[in-house]
Amino acid sequence: MIKIWDVSPDNHTTAGLQVAVQMKVMFVAFDPKSDRFTVLLKDLENRYVLPIWIGPFEANAIALKLRKIDSHRPMTHDLLCNILTVFNSEIVKVEVVELRDKTFYAVIHIRSDGKEIALDSRPSDAIAIALRAGAPIYANESVLTTAEMFRLDQLQEWLKSLKPGDIKYRA
Repeated sequence: MIKIWDVSPDNHTTAGLQVAVQMKVMFVAFDPKSDRFTVLLKDLENRYVLPIWIGPFEANAIALKLRKIDSHRPMTHDLLCNILTVFNSEIVKVEVVELRDKTFYAVIHIRSDGKEIALDSRPSDAIAIALRAGAPIYANESVLTTAEMFRLDQLQEWLKSLKPGDIKYRA
């Protein structure tokens, strides 16, 4: 099912009405405790840090872009950006909009023919696409405060437990 959010100015039901904070990717790391990868986002003013656990393929896609490595063939996220370019569309921004039941939700804002739509996405895919498109990454402040309350102690413990080899790719 394709979920499209109406982000027109006269619609007051979208997630876009919440305060959004611009973020950047700090690094991708392997978390040996959960046996999963984590992408760590932080805001531009160093007030928030947002860890999002992701799969290995998404971690690889994000890491390749962070390391400025191009593959000889387009990967899925590259292909999506290429398709949008061919159809004179662009990624405006991506936004982590919700944290529900320990799962993050995101939307990708796309401008095409003068209209902006927002498509439902996993945050890992949205981040990989934003990095390829050069689009900003945002997180709703409500997500940041909920995630911070939910994971701050876990994050501090996790960061202390990391070894130099665990941090795979830095921004």
